[in-house]
Amino acid sequence: MINQTLLGEFDHEMDNTRRILERVPMHNASWKPHPKSSSLGQLAVHVAELPGFATMTITQPELDFNPAGGAKFERARADTTEELVAGFERGRTAAREAIKGASDATLMETWTLKNAGNVMFAMPRIAVLRGFVMNHMIHHRGQLTVYLRLNDIALPGIYGPSADEPM
Repeated sequence: MINQTLLGEFDHEMDNTRRILERVPMHNASWKPHPKSSSLGQLAVHVAELPGFATMTITQPELDFNPAGGAKFERARADTTEELVAGFERGRTAAREAIKGASDATLMETWTLKNAGNVMFAMPRIAVLRGFVMNHMIHHRGQLTVYLRLNDIALPGIYGPSADEPM
């Protein structure tokens, strides 16, 4: 089953992501490395909310960020590191269960992302899980590690030792 091929990688990347999120100093959430950059808090919350998109991908046929006549998509919020990690864990747990329960047929069905009714992309759910959820989270997690380094926060090893935590 396709879902089984994804779960090991999912668990590994979620463990790595949690270790980064646990170090985010949300008391410094407004810090930015550049005026055009997202703030530390915005970036951390985005990383923490991405696992939740896996659940939406499996359980809904589409997501429209600004549906006509409907409620606009609302981003997650967190004011403390504990809230950040708790939100991440809720999304992670629900996502893992959704992936675990997804059939091959479900994972091959098309999922669509829209904004105000305009299609941004449409692709098989498995491609969305790998690209829009997993790879997207890993990309922003990498950005977050740079933010943490620039704030002199020790980084854990992710795919091996770090300068702060030799294995």
